[in-house]
Amino acid sequence: MGDVDFEFPQAGYSSEPFEPVYLPPRRFANRWWLHALLFIATVLTTTAIGGFHYLSFVSNFWRVEPHLDVVGLLTNGFWYSGTIIGILGAHEMGHYVACRIYHVDASLPYFLPLPLPPTGTLGAVIRIREQFPTRAVLFDIGVAGPIAGFAVLVPALFAGLTMSTIVAAPQGPTAWLGEPLLFKLAVRVMFGAIPDASALNIHPMVFAAWFGMLATAINLLPFGQLDGGHITYAVFGRKSSVISLITFSAVIGLAVFVSVSVWLVLAAIMLAMLKMVGREHPPVRNEYEPVGSQRVAIAVLALIILTLCFTPAPFSL
Repeated sequence: MGDVDFEFPQAGYSSEPFEPVYLPPRRFANRWWLHALLFIATVLTTTAIGGFHYLSFVSNFWRVEPHLDVVGLLTNGFWYSGTIIGILGAHEMGHYVACRIYHVDASLPYFLPLPLPPTGTLGAVIRIREQFPTRAVLFDIGVAGPIAGFAVLVPALFAGLTMSTIVAAPQGPTAWLGEPLLFKLAVRVMFGAIPDASALNIHPMVFAAWFGMLATAINLLPFGQLDGGHITYAVFGRKSSVISLITFSAVIGLAVFVSVSVWLVLAAIMLAMLKMVGREHPPVRNEYEPVGSQRVAIAVLALIILTLCFTPAPFSL
């Protein structure tokens, strides 16, 4: 056989800059039918529960027999349902619009119906379907929801208080709502000091605003995948995991020593989050871009909103 020449590929060096190829993020189609179905179901459940709240309101703590038929109850149930859906919708649309601005793939809001008193809903959520690019983007998307919801619940609270009345305090066992600082300030502005033997008979719009305050406070807790967890991670980076554990411990303490109902459920949800995601907040693509002093100032504003909306004992008997 004759000589055969083989040419092997030579290892070499290219001066051309390396340009990584990024695959475009996968975009998911919104299931419009599911969003619409959940929204309609939430309107129905909150309107029905709203009728119950209106019945309690016009009956003056069940001391006066109201003369309302089913149509009248459901019609007046919109006082509550329209307000709470407006607050929850503003919160989630704040997130959604921020996602659209930053081209982060997110679903439309999923409203969560609950055919049980006292709320008629478990709230609303959106699904973020890709990794956040930077901590600044994570911050803006996380904080947009609570601020938007707060901007709706404050005027709703004052509007509802204009239709509320001071009455004689009811006798016997009565369920009382915990009073966040914002609620106390608003009542003081509208009514002054309420006498000891009197009580505030709240309009259903006020209860919707109260529930909006509770939802806002829970969302702003600095933990995991809650809005407050996003804000804390954006500002503090991986150190936020310590803050999350402190928050979880505080919620356990509230459930044990103050008010079992709400905080025990929240503690269970937090524990599920820890099991699914772990102690660390999921990283963003660029960990090292700072959020800037302006966003730190907005984080302080979010902390003020949390302080105004928080109550350690949401319900008491």
